[in-house]
Amino acid sequence: MTIWVDADACPKVIKEILFRAAERAKVPLVLVANQWLRTPPSRYISSLQVPAGLDVADSEIVRRAEPGDLVVTADIPLAALIVAKGVPALDPRGELHSADSIGQRLSMRNFMDELRGSGVDTGGPAGFHARDRQAFGNALDRWLAKR
Repeated sequence: MTIWVDADACPKVIKEILFRAAERAKVPLVLVANQWLRTPPSRYISSLQVPAGLDVADSEIVRRAEPGDLVVTADIPLAALIVAKGVPALDPRGELHSADSIGQRLSMRNFMDELRGSGVDTGGPAGFHARDRQAFGNALDRWLAKR
C-alpha cells in the first residue's frame, strides 16, 4: 500500500498532513512532480521527479498506482483514471472519489471547461480554508483506519 501524491499543485499544508500520517501509520508516501521537492528525512517518505511536460506526472501515477493504494489529487481527469483502476482518489479538500462519484465530477469539470472555452468567466476555485484542511485530515484518517 502506497499513498501517491500529485504534488505539483498540492497545498503545502496538505503535504504536511500527509508527512505526519505516513510516519504515524508507517505507510509509504510518494510525491510525484516535474520538479525537485524537498521532503523530510523519513524511511516512509520519498519523491519522484518526472520530466517536464503535460500530464507526465499524472501518467506516472496512473502507471504505478495499484488497488490498495491511495492517490491524492485535485485533478479530476487523473482521479477518473485512477478510480477506473480500482484506486480511490482523495481531493485536498477531503472528498474521496469512487466509481460512484467520479463520473458526475468529471462531467461537471468538462462542462465548466467548455464554458471557460467559450469565454464565460466561471471564477476560480474557492479559497482553501481550515475546514478544508480538517476535512482532508478526517478523510485520510478514515482511509488509513480501513487498511
